[in-house]
Amino acid sequence: MTRSQMKNLVSELLLIDELEILDSKLDREKFSRDFFDYSPVLQSQLENCIADIIVRPFTVEAVISVARICRKNGIFLTLRGAGTGNYGQCVPLHGGVVMLMGELNRVRNIDPLTGVVTVESGCLIRDLSRQLSGKQRQLRLLPSTWRSASIGGFIAGGSGGIGSVRWGFLRDPGHLLGLEVITLEESPRRLQLNGNDAEPLNHAYGTNGIITALTLATTTLIPWQQVAIDFDEWSNAVSFLQLISGSALDIFLSTLLEKEIVDNLPNWSGKVTGSHRLLLLVSSDGLETLERLADSSNGVFMNLGPENERSGIGIRELTWNHTTLHMRSVDSDWTYLQMLLPQPEIDFMNLLKRKWGDNLLWHLEGVRQNGTQRLAALPLVRWQGKELLEKLINECRQNGAFIFDPHVITVEDGGLGVVDVDQVRAKKCYDPIGILNPGKLKGWLV
Repeated sequence: MTRSQMKNLVSELLLIDELEILDSKLDREKFSRDFFDYSPVLQSQLENCIADIIVRPFTVEAVISVARICRKNGIFLTLRGAGTGNYGQCVPLHGGVVMLMGELNRVRNIDPLTGVVTVESGCLIRDLSRQLSGKQRQLRLLPSTWRSASIGGFIAGGSGGIGSVRWGFLRDPGHLLGLEVITLEESPRRLQLNGNDAEPLNHAYGTNGIITALTLATTTLIPWQQVAIDFDEWSNAVSFLQLISGSALDIFLSTLLEKEIVDNLPNWSGKVTGSHRLLLLVSSDGLETLERLADSSNGVFMNLGPENERSGIGIRELTWNHTTLHMRSVDSDWTYLQMLLPQPEIDFMNLLKRKWGDNLLWHLEGVRQNGTQRLAALPLVRWQGKELLEKLINECRQNGAFIFDPHVITVEDGGLGVVDVDQVRAKKCYDPIGILNPGKLKGWLV
């Protein structure tokens, strides 16, 4: 952006009520980043990307005014929630304006009969969860970063997480029931989209509409119990995870970690035994059954007690990408992959383990995919250069794994690998000149 463009932009932004402008280099650097440094590939691509200016709206009306000004001047606009993503979803590839959505944080309504919640996009998942629990409800899905992530950022940039073993993924029908969206048309509109029309904006990195509020399904609050079960043999641990995934137990989280990962976890994760560890959130009526099954499978059962969501040291903080976080805090050479494992899973894992040895450590998550219980993996991979990482990814694909690549910047390449025509169609409708988070939607670029 030229000096003249910047001057004109700031003069117009200053006229907006309920808008804060941040233009120091420190702020521009801070709010142009997320946790993309999990990937050495993205680190080199994104480390120098920086916004020209940061704005923080306090009302939806201020968002509309920013949208109108950016559209009129052809200025790129990138949305940011809490910045807890790992793939550069909120990084401005081409400068322009970064808009912080965190002050739009009201819970607008919780339906007393259905539990359906309408909440503004900047609301932290932690705060939303507390309000829901007061109504004896809880979110179906949430990321391991739920204490600091925003609900809008999770829907726009996430795909699953805690709860996926029970409820599948965010794009499964029935989770997202509607959106309030601001368009980037010449005269921006404030639209209320139903569940069907909202789907193209689900996991689209904020490339095809400004989400200001969401309507989501919730479920009945269950006081989850924390359990750790240790196994000496990896194959036994995997078999047990598969066994309980198909059981009648009420499970909200099932994470299996190879013993080298367990050795590096905080001491509040259970006593150190030098074994592979399965971490579970289970309803209290399943504890007896779970202990009985563990005993018959040569597992060592540890009841870690009821979950205390306010403590900050629950097993949620050891799962999904928090596992990667803990390992990187020990050794920053660790990065990771994301995949759906082919069946039989143990054969695939043994094949890769024989070839890659301790440069690959297995981290599994129980998930539900298209109504079927499956095993997803977020293995820790020691960084040995881009060439070897690509070789590993290709080997995984050749042997039947479905890779969700965390080392790429586009929606499609990090997801199903194909262009979603509905996402592109929505962008043409709501952002016709393509100024929202440019460079992230592959279908718009080709």
